[in-house]
Amino acid sequence: MEHQTDKSRCALCPRACGANRLTGRGRCGCTATLTAARAALHFWEEPCISGTRGAGTVFFSGCQLGCVYCQNAAISSGANGAGITVERLAGIFFELEEAGAHNVDLVTPDCWAPEVACAMAAARKDGLKIPFVCNCSGYESDAIIDLLAPYVDVWMPDFKYFSPALAARYSDAPDYPGVARHALGRMVALAPECLFDGDGIMKRGVLVRHMTLPAHLDDSKAILSYLYGEYGNSIWYSIMSQYTPVGEPPFPELRRTVERAEYDGLVDFAVDLGIENAFIQEGGAEKESFIPSFNGEGVLKKIY
Repeated sequence: MEHQTDKSRCALCPRACGANRLTGRGRCGCTATLTAARAALHFWEEPCISGTRGAGTVFFSGCQLGCVYCQNAAISSGANGAGITVERLAGIFFELEEAGAHNVDLVTPDCWAPEVACAMAAARKDGLKIPFVCNCSGYESDAIIDLLAPYVDVWMPDFKYFSPALAARYSDAPDYPGVARHALGRMVALAPECLFDGDGIMKRGVLVRHMTLPAHLDDSKAILSYLYGEYGNSIWYSIMSQYTPVGEPPFPELRRTVERAEYDGLVDFAVDLGIENAFIQEGGAEKESFIPSFNGEGVLKKIY
């Protein structure tokens, strides 16, 4: 099966920047060559994703959103990573399965949706058994979802902002809230029921992540209110406190971590709403090493 888009005038993501990725880079930082920065077992995802053996995480280079506080800035610009073929990517999926991964955790695959869909299709045809997790920003176009939908088992989008003004300030994307609402609606329609195996690993469903930002508790509450009002406990929630300033963010309010009182207030709010299916983070999460080394591990050479 082949999936192709016109990379000479790219309109794959919601930005539809029109860049010629055959000769240069799009707004996402990506060229026409499928690029990844790390493929390895990853133990810092939610318990239902990492489990005891780890998620089989593939970190792709580039990102269509480009948040000013990006935690994976080393690769989101598209500058780091190794070019690989679709065949090599499918091989990586099998190597992660052989290493014991609970799933294939695709981190920011959006800019490469046509190539990733081809690799997923090939792997399924050749007998890959573990689920595919789409670990994404929430800023997904219908085109991206259409390409990945036949193969994704678990959708794990972010929901970053409810306020268009915040989305514009931090991601230059005032349309983010509307795009995210639409994309999430499609994801829930594709996987309306959350299913888990006997070890508590999610095999199908939707898990929405929200990382609260310092000084923006009201926006976080608005997000949770919207999600619970629309989906109740039919989805799972990950309410994250791990925000860590990377470098020198351009806005003063982003130059600190989230205060414990802020996060505890958000968790209390979630409980009061009626949210039951949620993961929360313990104190000090922002000090943990949630950001792996993007050294090309497992991309060109066989994993382990």
